[in-house]
Amino acid sequence: MEPGQYLRNHEAISRQEQQILADKRVLVAGCGGLGGYVIENLGRVGVGHLRIVDGDFFEESNLNRQLLSSHINLGKPKVLAAKQRMQAVNPQVEVEGFQTRITAENASELMQGCDLVVDCLDNISSRKILQAACEEAGLALVHGAVAGWRGQVCVILPGEKLLDKLYPNPMAERGEEARQGTLSFTAATLGSIQASLVINQLLHPKDWGSRVLLIDLKELLFHTIVLD
Repeated sequence: MEPGQYLRNHEAISRQEQQILADKRVLVAGCGGLGGYVIENLGRVGVGHLRIVDGDFFEESNLNRQLLSSHINLGKPKVLAAKQRMQAVNPQVEVEGFQTRITAENASELMQGCDLVVDCLDNISSRKILQAACEEAGLALVHGAVAGWRGQVCVILPGEKLLDKLYPNPMAERGEEARQGTLSFTAATLGSIQASLVINQLLHPKDWGSRVLLIDLKELLFHTIVLD
């Protein structure tokens, strides 16, 4: 019997689609600023299996933007907080937590059995490792990144390698992100859009045509570009 908490989904997601989501397994790489909101939204919508990977512990500097952080869990593993949060929000969701960083050695193994992967990482080198592993596994990757008031999000299908075009100069891009910082509402906005793309791709897989959504919340600009 379907849980009553999904009743309000059904004007937008059919009961048949709800069951499809319940059977899906999604890997979320990183459960900080973006990842916390992605995990929250996927769990509330009803993705049945979440595999969460993050090697970090909560620090005081996370409190300004990370949904899962609090003064109570400072110093504790982020994956543990994610599992506890989902147990409180939707215990129907199976959560696997891996307290480790994404590496070239473990990426392929971590995504085994998954239907889709979400990039909520905070560095370009790890993102590109994830992209390469997704390409090898034939999985779509939902990428998101934030810097200050701005962010970007896209669906990367195997063979597209959009991150190579978005980050042609990794050191320069990383420096720009560090200078701009990260704001809570930017992370919440981008994380929610990432979650919507995950649900869309799980239910209605399609070729997004190398499109990237660029967002500037300070100027209230939403702009889609196509990378050749």
